Amino acid sequence: MPVVATATAGVSRHDVKDLALAAQGKKRILWADRDMPVLQQVREKFERERPLQGLRMAACLHVTAETANLVRALRAGGADLLLIASNPLSTQDDVAASLVADFGIGVAAIHGEKPQTYYKHVAMALDHRPHVTMDDGADLVSAMVFIALDRLSAFSENQKPVRDWAEKLSPADRKHAFKDVIGSMEETTTGVIRLRAMEKDGVLQFPVVAVNDAETKHFFDNRYGTGQSTIDGVIRATNMLIAGKQVVIAGYGWCGKGVALRARGLGAHVIVTEVNPVRALEAAMDGFQVMPMAQAATKGDLFITVTGNKHIIGKEHFEVMKHGAMVCNSGHFDIELDLVALNGLTETMTPGVRHEVDEYRLKSGKTVYVIGSGRLVNLAAAEGHPPSVMDMSFATQALATEYCVKHKGKLPNAVVPVPREVEEWVATAKLASMGIGVDVMTAEQKKYGESWEHGT
Repeated sequence: MPVVATATAGVSRHDVKDLALAAQGKKRILWADRDMPVLQQVREKFERERPLQGLRMAACLHVTAETANLVRALRAGGADLLLIASNPLSTQDDVAASLVADFGIGVAAIHGEKPQTYYKHVAMALDHRPHVTMDDGADLVSAMVFIALDRLSAFSENQKPVRDWAEKLSPADRKHAFKDVIGSMEETTTGVIRLRAMEKDGVLQFPVVAVNDAETKHFFDNRYGTGQSTIDGVIRATNMLIAGKQVVIAGYGWCGKGVALRARGLGAHVIVTEVNPVRALEAAMDGFQVMPMAQAATKGDLFITVTGNKHIIGKEHFEVMKHGAMVCNSGHFDIELDLVALNGLTETMTPGVRHEVDEYRLKSGKTVYVIGSGRLVNLAAAEGHPPSVMDMSFATQALATEYCVKHKGKLPNAVVPVPREVEEWVATAKLASMGIGVDVMTAEQKKYGESWEHGT
């Protein structure tokens, strides 16, 4: 049973599985730290300058060793921080314990937590009354928006802890509950999609920096991180040989590109499905088969969704899959797979036939396997992205936070980009850590690049 830990090292609140796991968690955190040299520089900078001094922060992120080093940097900058999980299956319990016991950082996250526990932790984050938030999927910001709009009826039964917290406030207090929020950072594609919808509807309550859209994030984290860690999760869960398999990848954004690249590198015959004609054309010219999911569903041995949308694989697709087909998701939410429809087709479901693999015996006699309960396979069945690639994402995240704080009151209540100077600093520091140099333009070249007088 999960154990609610007692206060340690000045931490005001936390809810973790077992503090006895802290020693192993510290080893993982420090192992990741050795491969995150850019974030180390940011942490040292923050220790000197303390740009977050006196600010409360709430971060709804995957609680991994890499994230631990991000929150260490934020803490070094002076933030009073509470970290909660952004996915019920992504928490590394030993890391959560170590952050509490060894680093004095508040954490409310338990691997495998039920939905009501997840939202209890969201309510804890709200009760922290943050000045700055971080999100990976926009669950925290969306809860704040619903409360500010007094739309408590929008909360589901699973979200009851959040509704209960909000109901303690008067309608007037709910409207102004988050007036002190300076801004937020969003880490993932799905979250940015939700936030842009909020901006379009005019309900966004404060500025949000789209860290996901930074080149130092999605060019590397989404492509190389998701690509490698997704295949890692599939192999750890199933021990399947990828070579020779028909692997169907739904979505050819930066995450889909990365997964397709790694699957092909292991010898798979890759099929891409898309709704965007430009991306579909790109996939075709990259040498992949491209077809609708209705057609691909009959061919695939392994299906991986990476779209950020819902019901990419539905009833009509499960019905025509091969006997023994394996299905997983590497998008942020589990709704990419219509598991309700799959349950309706199922005669017998056997959970845990392997670690993180559930077996669905359909009424038709065929069997379909779902990996990681349809949640992020790279975190449910593996350890997520390697620290080297998260080094850039989290350095960008930390510096974007500093930028947001320094520009308090000057940014619009909208989704705003990461400043170019932040990205160039992160990229330059990463290159230096890899021992790679680049050319510098001469004065003549700079002048030419900024002029219009010279033609053919």
